[in-house]
Amino acid sequence: MRKNQTPEDYMRQALQLARKGEGKVSPNPMVGCVAVKDGAVIAAGCHEKYGGFHAERNALLNCKEDPEGAELYVTLEPCCHYGKTPPCTEIIIEKKIKKVYVGCLDSNPKVAGNGVRILREHGIAVETGILEQECRDLNEVFFHYMETKTPFLAMKYAMTLDGKIACESGDSKWVTGEDSRNYVQRLRNRYRGIMAGIGTVLADDPMLNCRMEGGRNPVRIICDSRLRIPQGSQIVKTASEIETIVAWSPNRALAWREQGIDKTLEEKKQALERSGVILLEVPPKENGELDLSHLLRQLGERGVDSILLEGGGTLNASALTENLVQRVYAFIAPKLVAGANAKSPIEGAGIPRMKDAVALEDVEVMRFGDDICMTGKVAKQR
Repeated sequence: MRKNQTPEDYMRQALQLARKGEGKVSPNPMVGCVAVKDGAVIAAGCHEKYGGFHAERNALLNCKEDPEGAELYVTLEPCCHYGKTPPCTEIIIEKKIKKVYVGCLDSNPKVAGNGVRILREHGIAVETGILEQECRDLNEVFFHYMETKTPFLAMKYAMTLDGKIACESGDSKWVTGEDSRNYVQRLRNRYRGIMAGIGTVLADDPMLNCRMEGGRNPVRIICDSRLRIPQGSQIVKTASEIETIVAWSPNRALAWREQGIDKTLEEKKQALERSGVILLEVPPKENGELDLSHLLRQLGERGVDSILLEGGGTLNASALTENLVQRVYAFIAPKLVAGANAKSPIEGAGIPRMKDAVALEDVEVMRFGDDICMTGKVAKQR
């Protein structure tokens, strides 16, 4: 380990450690910690899994030597309250740490500056704001959920170079290559839930699970106002194994069946619930579509802190026009399929003027084989 490193150098190490908790610590934040004494790293740790010790405690319990007088670099303000684990401020004080460098403050009202205050009251020097933006970006999901009580919504779609998600025939396997699809599995592991519309279920009969080795299956959320989801679909058949929520509207479902299409609403509800499906009632908007804002509030109350939206053009348009999307992942394949009626990733009425287009900021471009993925935060409307 080279000496004379800056606080930013050590914080970058802590950030790298924090990322090991991806997909394992939700709804807690990813946090990394590095302990330094006499210019050498004597301990390092991260928050490894939900319910386990936090980064500071993991680091200090595994020190190579006595940490008294050491400096601590932690990506997020140390907690100061009892939860599933004891407060991190306690062990920092107990181990007689000399100074703590904090990446960013915690917006959890149980902490929110109190961790820093307690450390200072015990004579420990604290410096905040080390790589603050990088530390906030690492936990964009956590901060959004803490501050809004609704899930962070990331829209993901794959399209051809001419902007199609499927051929006119409906065939869509596969738009992108294997490398892109593998990265999507990482995203399914990263986000707590995955959302799709009933159109996607009826057309593709997807599983919407995580196929990454060691990955975690997201909570599956299906928007299905008329409760049309087939009992024999893969989603329903595996609902007892993977948490599955179907958002529906009783009035819409009943009206659809009164047209003579199906008059077995109660039987359908009972069959789905026996299969393990959680039915979540959501009021419709004037156009008959589910009120997504209302749905997200309900999901937030259930502890779903983040959602990967893998919807079709209609659902994507609803989420975007209601200003509910925080991030976009657009996978683009070097293919052309043409077709005036081929489906696009975002449909709806559209935005009439280019100057009002939804813009992305902090854009990053990644390459997966011959495909590219453009991702960025949805800029706040002015």
